[in-house]
Amino acid sequence: AAADEHAYALELTGDALRPAYRDGDVIVVSPATPIRRGDRVVLKTAGGEIMIGELRRRTARTLELQPLHAAAADRTLAATEVAWIARIVWARQ
Repeated sequence: AAADEHAYALELTGDALRPAYRDGDVIVVSPATPIRRGDRVVLKTAGGEIMIGELRRRTARTLELQPLHAAAADRTLAATEVAWIARIVWARQ
């Protein structure tokens, strides 16, 4: 029940986000919902890469993201590399 008229749903495919999400899960993403440390987020880089992970830290200059896949390494991005970021507010699993 996001109070964001621009919220949207994404159906996930594949196993890259296991164990957090499985093939066929649906997530609702809200661009207007404030983001805090520990939130699961979707972000798009200036280069067009889409990432889903847990926000570890966000400053004026950098953003640290922990991917949901256990085998993937944490990512640190310059704020200028992030085109947009939005919070995952709901998941149907």
